[in-house]
Amino acid sequence: MEDKASPGDIDGYFVTDPHSLRDNIKELNALDSFKVWTWNWNDRIYDRNSAKHQLPMWHRYKVELYPHVGQGCGIFDENGYEQMFPAAFRKTRDTFLSKGIIQIIK
Repeated sequence: MEDKASPGDIDGYFVTDPHSLRDNIKELNALDSFKVWTWNWNDRIYDRNSAKHQLPMWHRYKVELYPHVGQGCGIFDENGYEQMFPAAFRKTRDTFLSKGIIQIIK
């Protein structure tokens, strides 16, 4: 979900069951020595270059991966409707043009 045609990071989402999310976070942090797997707003760190509070995973890896459990993602389409992650990743934010996405299947 970038604001420009050539982003400087990787954005993505993963599909999970809402009841499994807490365990997913524990598993991801068990694999990562930096323990950056959190989406808590209070854990975000201000970045001067982007003038935004970014997730710890962004600061460490320049990656933002969000859990998708069927919720809206806070990004609105050209008609003003909030999108879910799958739809939001298929269009650019500014022009709503189609864009390519990669699906990784475990």
